Amino acid sequence: MKLAILSESPADEAALRVLVEGVLGEPVQLVQAALRARGWPSVAQVMPAIIRHLHFNTDAEGLAVVVDADDSIVHTEAHDAPGYFHPQCRLCHLRAVHRQTVKKLPPARGRERVLRGVGVAVPAIEAWYLCGREEVVSEASWLQGQVNGKPPYTRRDLKWRTYGTERPSLSHEIDCALVDARRHARDTRRLEHDFPGFRSLANDLRKWKHHPP
Repeated sequence: MKLAILSESPADEAALRVLVEGVLGEPVQLVQAALRARGWPSVAQVMPAIIRHLHFNTDAEGLAVVVDADDSIVHTEAHDAPGYFHPQCRLCHLRAVHRQTVKKLPPARGRERVLRGVGVAVPAIEAWYLCGREEVVSEASWLQGQVNGKPPYTRRDLKWRTYGTERPSLSHEIDCALVDARRHARDTRRLEHDFPGFRSLANDLRKWKHHPP
């Protein structure tokens, strides 16, 4: 399967390729996204141009996008109601960017559209890496911390627990991310259970096989 991956750093994108392959159950061929993003809101800003590039200039079947939630509103099932949109939810926002972009594009290169795969890591992608290793780390625990004003950990804590430093080199960050991404790729069920933001991505990816462009 040919696809592009867009996230906040090269380390994130390296790990996401492994996770995407784990969900799809097959190797993927990466297509160059033409633009790179560094953090939020850069991802959302470049996403329309990337979709247009992929649609008209490549034969990519889909675009997988993942960002950190940071301290933004966590996406919940209520947000999935037809026509609902939460302006402070990054998952809602990225889905809307994709929807608004592809509806303006005519069919091209033998397909109707570039398919969507969107996920949000709560509060950061390091939480995904720690899933199954640190029992306290989960989307539910972070959401409860937002409700009661007592976060169970900080994003700085997650970096320390993942990399052993707050400022890892890119090579060290990639090495650590790949170890945990490969662990999850063998069986994504725990990650999907503990992090609905990853489950949203996985559900999108699985639909690609049943709804080709």
